[in-house]
Amino acid sequence: MSPPPDHSLPALRERYGERYRWLLLLSVMVGTMAAIMSSTIINVAIPDMSRHFTLGQERAQWVTSGFMAAMTVSMLTTPWLLARYGYRRTYVGCMCLLMAGGMAGGFASDYPLVLAARVAEGLAAGVVQPIPAIIILRAFQPHEQGRASGIFGMGVVLAPALGPSIGGLLVDGFGWRSIFFMVVPFCVASLWLAHRFVPTTSPGGAAANPQGSGLDWRGLLLAAVGTLCLLNGLVELHGGTATTAALLLGGALLALLAFVVLERRTLRARRRQPEQGTDPLMNLSLFKDRRFAMGSIVAFIYGIALFGSTYLLPVYMQSGLGLSASHVGTILLPAGLVLAVAIAVVGRLADRQPTHRLVSIGLVLLSASFGLMATIDPSRPAQIIPLLVTWAIVGRIGLGFILPSLNIGAMRGLERVDIAQGASVINFLRMLGGAAGVSLCGIVLEWRLAAHGAQLTAGSVATTARVAAFEETFLMLAAICALALTAALRLKAAPGAQASQ
Repeated sequence: MSPPPDHSLPALRERYGERYRWLLLLSVMVGTMAAIMSSTIINVAIPDMSRHFTLGQERAQWVTSGFMAAMTVSMLTTPWLLARYGYRRTYVGCMCLLMAGGMAGGFASDYPLVLAARVAEGLAAGVVQPIPAIIILRAFQPHEQGRASGIFGMGVVLAPALGPSIGGLLVDGFGWRSIFFMVVPFCVASLWLAHRFVPTTSPGGAAANPQGSGLDWRGLLLAAVGTLCLLNGLVELHGGTATTAALLLGGALLALLAFVVLERRTLRARRRQPEQGTDPLMNLSLFKDRRFAMGSIVAFIYGIALFGSTYLLPVYMQSGLGLSASHVGTILLPAGLVLAVAIAVVGRLADRQPTHRLVSIGLVLLSASFGLMATIDPSRPAQIIPLLVTWAIVGRIGLGFILPSLNIGAMRGLERVDIAQGASVINFLRMLGGAAGVSLCGIVLEWRLAAHGAQLTAGSVATTARVAAFEETFLMLAAICALALTAALRLKAAPGAQASQ
């Protein structure tokens, strides 16, 4: 019997030659498409699911924010999992968990089971998210990284671009359960590609070490507690009591402080005894690099705006303007296709243009798209869909400037051994902002609805008061994006560095 083929990184590079890095990128791209689709497509089904389970707005949004919380925390474990189990075992395990979560959610008969399935999907999606950035920064030369990021981003956004359109049709035709099954074919395809092209080794070609350093469980626990306290505290700010909100937000702050102290101690202990101990879950010394620190701030604020709007826009069109789920998907489709093209174009520019310039342009366009939502007048039905499509396209062009530029530009100053940690940290902060953004939009929307004396009734004819509440929430997102510009302008490379950095 012949020995099994060698699937280490050097062996795969020798087997497939120069094209191997693109095959590897394609393999993780399919899995990332499944993860991103599972995070966004559920928003189309929230009104239908709310009616099925008789849920209020705050409980219904936990289908999204619970996923985000799980995904946010699990991102911090990616470097440890890759070092201990290698690319393939980590990636395949995540795809299996993501597929199981999708199927369980589709068959669930109770809302707690749906929520548990979403949390499982979030855990899997979080571990997968930093892997493409690690591959791009390690497998591609600096002059190819923007192009690779653009091609990867173009492929990844096509799934959520097409997803709402298909998802809206599925919700209207088969109900909300059909949404959960959309990730299954992507997961099956990713498992087949992983079997052929994803190496068994760890980043950099080193062999996986199951007996390596242990997981920083205390840091992970503090990160989880802090994230949950933050999200629940935001919800309690409006839906609960001021005392409970203050206790939860205070708990989030204490968890953050304890996390920082613990991670600094863990890093010092690891440096004193390199062969023993535990690696910190988050290497705080990375923030000494100014571009990485500023990129992290932009990623956090950008996450608030991006994921908050991803939740808010479908709810606005269905509950505010009275459009059907299938209409929502059709309206968002052109913007998604434009985003795919914009990412491919800007990806090439990212190899030649300064990061701060591209990210700043993107934030201006994204902020403008939110502000322009206030110009939509429900009393003029003929203008509603053209304006929705146009403003969504403006925002997606802005995303096209940010997505391929931010991660690469923020991490180009890091040492190669720190790339996995850097990708994990910056994705964690982006998703932490995203998890907070979903809750924040829900809270502000409920607050403004109450202030206007309006009700959020899905499928009803739009009223001036209800639409005004949505417009004010969009203006809040516009202000948040504008705030991120101050950090984006400081992404400028230090004197003597390459302009493309």
